[in-house]
Amino acid sequence: METPKQQMPAFSRELAGNIEDFITKLKRGELQGSKTVALKTANLMRHVVADSRWNDAESLKTIIKGVGKRILKAQPRELLITNIVCRVLHIVNEAAPRMEDACQSGSASTPVSRGTETPAMGLGNNISSRNLADQLAASIAREESNLYHIKTDIISEINDYIADMESTEEEIATSALDHIHSNEIILTCGRSRTVENFLLTAARKRKFQVIVTECAPTYDGHEQAKALTCPNIEVTVIPDSAVFAIMSRVNKVILGTHAVMANGGLIAASGTHMIAAAARHHSTQVMVCAGLYKHAPSFPFDDDRFNTLMAPDAILPYGDGDLVDAVDVISPRYDYVPPDLVDILVDDNGGHLPSYIYRLLQEIYDNAKDLAWNIPDQ
Repeated sequence: METPKQQMPAFSRELAGNIEDFITKLKRGELQGSKTVALKTANLMRHVVADSRWNDAESLKTIIKGVGKRILKAQPRELLITNIVCRVLHIVNEAAPRMEDACQSGSASTPVSRGTETPAMGLGNNISSRNLADQLAASIAREESNLYHIKTDIISEINDYIADMESTEEEIATSALDHIHSNEIILTCGRSRTVENFLLTAARKRKFQVIVTECAPTYDGHEQAKALTCPNIEVTVIPDSAVFAIMSRVNKVILGTHAVMANGGLIAASGTHMIAAAARHHSTQVMVCAGLYKHAPSFPFDDDRFNTLMAPDAILPYGDGDLVDAVDVISPRYDYVPPDLVDILVDDNGGHLPSYIYRLLQEIYDNAKDLAWNIPDQ
């Protein structure tokens, strides 16, 4: 006998429209950038908590998981969606004991008539029907008031989380002077606003040189070089093929990343693995700047599961008809960098070794990270 599908809770027309609009934008690839996806997801989860109907923690978690799985089904390889949903579930888990106390306090004050205390018997200290109804209404109102305050607290926690994400570049940049020294030669890869803010903050008091790889075929390195233009930074753009040749002159490699995996590895822009491997060969320190919202509670058992492919037209134009028919061109968007090629991870709380990630994940997600194992394969 076929089991019936679990129905999604009825949302308001505005909330249902926001969910569908967000899913459509994910499918079309209209949301670009890690921070943009993370903030959009967090704002949607805040809307779900505020506008959906729930009476306890379990029902709220069921609603959040349902919406989260719908979003993940639209874009299964977007790790940041899983991170935000797991973080919101962790916030709800922390509020669960207060929800239970609110429900118990409401039920404990509800009068229960039994035996000879019922008005129909007319014996003892009778509780009139009107008095009983008033006490029931007062108990329900008290419980709803407690749940309203708890909902307000949960939304406030999500607002704080969103504020932390919005200021993550500034928080990471506060430790820039501890890692960057005068007259150093620093190499970076592609476009990363976190790395950009990190370097520009250090340039206020230090003078150094930055080498940027162009990161073909997107050539994001050219945009990064323009953004880093300032009096105290001498910027040089090099092709990706020159990384190994110039690594012997580099003092430090500073990279951005799309996500940090549970084992300390990275899902970063294509070409990052080559840079990290060259740095390890030359014993050059590799530093990664990433906000806490990029720490994913997933292990990279299959590297391709978290990767996406770009159109190969930038590498081999479709105009070369004869050659296009003779070869297969694969253009991955990301590289997986194993944790043994990373020396230090710098986030909102400072610098950590990749082996310390497990402790951070326990603090950020706790048991809510179990949702990460339910990502549908595609």
